[in-house]
Amino acid sequence: MRRPPRRHELTDDQWRRLQPLAPAAKPPTGRPNKDHRTVINGILWILGTGAPWADLPERYGSYKTVSSRFYRWRKAGIWDRILSELQKDADAQGAVQWTMHYVDGSSVRAHQSAAGAKGGTPRTKR
Repeated sequence: MRRPPRRHELTDDQWRRLQPLAPAAKPPTGRPNKDHRTVINGILWILGTGAPWADLPERYGSYKTVSSRFYRWRKAGIWDRILSELQKDADAQGAVQWTMHYVDGSSVRAHQSAAGAKGGTPRTKR
């Protein structure tokens, strides 16, 4: 019996789709990589909670390993390639609406001084 995924973790079906898009799990030289699924689940946990890397739960392994993989894959373009492949498949199934775009600014914060200069907003003379 499968256990349901924890919040912010890949389901078995999602992992089956994503696994072939990830780099080889065992590099040609050096130590074997920590399991990609565990690391990706750790990345999803960070992205889903907004917590700092150092607060990553131990079940995902060392936060240094998880953050290093995230940044190395970003630099190597692996995340872009994965996104492109998933979009291509979703588009072929008619699941992407390319004409609809939005920006979510609900978590964008402004510095306290962004409201205006010292003394508040200048008043206009009447």
